[in-house]
Amino acid sequence: MNARFTDKTVLVTGAGSGIGRAIALAFAAEGASVVAAGRTAEPLDETVALIEKAGGTAAAVTADVTRSDDVKALVRRTVEHFGSLDVAVNNAGVFRGGAPIADLPEEDWRTLLDTNVTGVLLSLQAEVARMRDQPTGGVIVNISSNLGTHTRIPGAAGYIATKAAVTALTRAAALDHIADGIRINAVSPGPAATTMSLRPGETDADRATRIKGEVPLGRISSTAEVAAAVLYLASPDAASTVGTDLVIDGGSSA
Repeated sequence: MNARFTDKTVLVTGAGSGIGRAIALAFAAEGASVVAAGRTAEPLDETVALIEKAGGTAAAVTADVTRSDDVKALVRRTVEHFGSLDVAVNNAGVFRGGAPIADLPEEDWRTLLDTNVTGVLLSLQAEVARMRDQPTGGVIVNISSNLGTHTRIPGAAGYIATKAAVTALTRAAALDHIADGIRINAVSPGPAATTMSLRPGETDADRATRIKGEVPLGRISSTAEVAAAVLYLASPDAASTVGTDLVIDGGSSA
């Protein structure tokens, strides 16, 4: 078994389900002490229980990434739990869509901006503030999407705009802070095995049939495959990778 993250502390936002949970489990399996963060305690506790059942080390911390005080407290509590912040994965995000841009409710637009863009910005600021004071620096991976910079679909303009912003923010932050010893990159998943990729009323089987005609690979990505990309970017194997956006979408945006 790889142990690339032994003695490292990893913070994962949106870790209560889906890709965030898979990322938290993957880091723990490779020796990291993991802080699972999110707005709701119960799913975070489930993530921690899964990690501990597998022999790993983790703690749950509730936080709302749209609130700067919450994010600062999250970083502080991470360091209090495990002594450092070596890797941060900014995965928390929401999807609102299904209608043309002219019909996008203002409330949905503001929710998308607050969580997907401002949430990443506030997280970056709090994480960098800690990491640049550490002799070892740190690594940050933002979870963006293949929808945005890489490809577009009808009915998701608000989400697309925010994820394009995440990619741009990642690259700009990477240039700003590589001299501080902090590597910043992004991973952009396409359709993955989460509820977010299900259309209203669609079953897993329905989705599998639809995806065969939409994705060149012929299937969705597993959450473990997305997590593997995150761990690569966070690892010493990617030591010279700075400001990249690694797309994991089965060829959809090729």
